[in-house]
Amino acid sequence: MAAIITDQIRILNAKNFVAGVTTTDNAYYSFIGLPNPTDYESDWDTDPPSPKDNFEQEDSYWDNMIAMKKITSSDVRQVVPRRAWSSGTTYDMYRSDYSRTNTAKVSGATNLYSANYFVINSDYRVYECLHNGIDPENPNGKPSLDEPTFTDLEPRSAGTSGDGYIWKYLYTIKPSDIVKFESTDYIPVPAEWETSADNAPVRDNAVDGSIKIVTVTDAGVGLGTANATYTRVPIKGNGSGAECTVVMDAASQVKNVTVSTQGSGYTYGSLDLVAGGVPTGTTRPEFNVIISPPGGHGSNIYRELGAYNVLLYSRIENDNENPDFITDNQIARVGVVCNPQAFDSTSLLNLDKAAATGALRLAGAGYSSATFVADSYFTQTIATGSTAVARVVNYNQTTGVLKYWQDRDLAGFTTAGIGVTQPQYGFKLNAFTGDPGSGGSLTITPSTGSNLGIDTAFSGVSTVINNKTYYLGQEFTDGIGDPEVKKYSGNIIYVDNRPSITRSSTQKEDIKVILQF
Repeated sequence: MAAIITDQIRILNAKNFVAGVTTTDNAYYSFIGLPNPTDYESDWDTDPPSPKDNFEQEDSYWDNMIAMKKITSSDVRQVVPRRAWSSGTTYDMYRSDYSRTNTAKVSGATNLYSANYFVINSDYRVYECLHNGIDPENPNGKPSLDEPTFTDLEPRSAGTSGDGYIWKYLYTIKPSDIVKFESTDYIPVPAEWETSADNAPVRDNAVDGSIKIVTVTDAGVGLGTANATYTRVPIKGNGSGAECTVVMDAASQVKNVTVSTQGSGYTYGSLDLVAGGVPTGTTRPEFNVIISPPGGHGSNIYRELGAYNVLLYSRIENDNENPDFITDNQIARVGVVCNPQAFDSTSLLNLDKAAATGALRLAGAGYSSATFVADSYFTQTIATGSTAVARVVNYNQTTGVLKYWQDRDLAGFTTAGIGVTQPQYGFKLNAFTGDPGSGGSLTITPSTGSNLGIDTAFSGVSTVINNKTYYLGQEFTDGIGDPEVKKYSGNIIYVDNRPSITRSSTQKEDIKVILQF
């Protein structure tokens, strides 16, 4: 059975995804994780492995997740490929009929959205190429020489070079959108095009079934008087009102055709030369009437430009009042999770930032000078024969807060997920506690350095040291800080393994995730 899923469902899926992010019924978060990538692959930083997509790996992504940042309605946008205008480049022109049997003359694209038919100029204005200078002598068009810069609502040429290009201004990217949604390969389209007042002039100027361009495919021979001009030549089809002007050259051939009245309601059209008084000559001229997209040019920017890609934006930066994003350790994975739940709850997580690590508030002689080696192990005896073990994310000497993660390599598995016999601390990942049982202790024993104890006298989200308030990023009870997100909840929808970077206190990271539908 010959069938296709059209590009329009891709655009619809992208639009629905954006709507899903913006609704309060969902919660989307970006996340960072994997402080120890070289334990998995020794050459991780030079050749990160492709992520695996299965339930086991999803659990593993949760195990070494560090922190999350909420993605809001202002952090998601449909995007299209970035095509910067460049002098001397020959562009495809907009056509409604590109296909496998009617490919774009310049790029060879088999569909509109693969064609090189729109550009962004140096002022972040976006234009659509309606005519690229194509004529019988230049069947593939001509190089573009004049950068479009105008904001006129009607299509026109960009300069005085005579390159034959007709451009349609569509929109200007806002500075705030440039920061968030511009990337090397993509540019954003405006949000809420159908209703936004910013887009109203272009949108309201669109006419459904209008005709802006007619091209000449055969100039004909012997078309009456040389250098004659024929006005009000009607364009016949299933619409009405469209007319054009046909100009002859000195050889009594068609020199050019311009649309004088765009009409409306066309899905096909043809010049009625007889009704327009144009001689058909010994060889009849031939034309292509270019039909505008549904609704007209500028009516629906998402369909017109093929916006089936979505960009999700997050900025990871240090926050003294909510220090969930660690420093002095690596991150080598970013991702996106949909609908995670709050810790020890069935409700959706609703924090702007959320810690995915556990934490301990430590006390004891030398806590302010103690060191915990990043990614090293530490333990607590929680009862006779029972030990909690974790790996260091980071340690704050000022506040005594030790952040950690626990993954399966601590409980009898290699980083490759292969089980081993007789793991040192047993097969269960025991939780750290401020109330150890018989034979247990509050002592935290690092792999190197001096022992410290859990500060069971401390509860809260902040502490005052030397008259200065320090926020800890998560709630502590009896010296134990639980993660703010329920592990393994929600769906991880995107994972990117990257060469590791070490975060510092002055560092910011912009995460831009492209989802292609």
